[in-house]
Amino acid sequence: MWTTKNRIPFLKDCIRESVIYHIRDNARLKGIYIDHINGYHEHLHMIVSIGNRQTISDIMHKVKGESSFWINKNKLTETRFEWQDDYIAVSIDNNHLTVLRKNIRNQPFHRQKVLVHDELERLILEYEMERITD
Repeated sequence: MWTTKNRIPFLKDCIRESVIYHIRDNARLKGIYIDHINGYHEHLHMIVSIGNRQTISDIMHKVKGESSFWINKNKLTETRFEWQDDYIAVSIDNNHLTVLRKNIRNQPFHRQKVLVHDELERLILEYEMERITD
């Protein structure tokens, strides 16, 4: 999960759908398998299967870097677009995949009830996560 720089709500519905499609297509070309991806105005969630020679850092660098370049090149936002440097990555087992996929699919509805910042802070505390910045 990662957010736009300063959590600016750049990813309105029409832009978000194009960005998600582009991320999925570009990832496929780079050998990155995205199982699910969705989000809301200021963030995206992604389930990815990591290959033997891939790292989380490398995948996130490719996904975030190329997508922000593409967004700016195509002028999808009125001002310069950037992703926040940090992201949250957790390992999940197959027993939790169905629930997680459903949560990711329902992000727009879920975000109308819970702010992303509040959920991030809750997850960081609950799972004693370490913040990673590339």
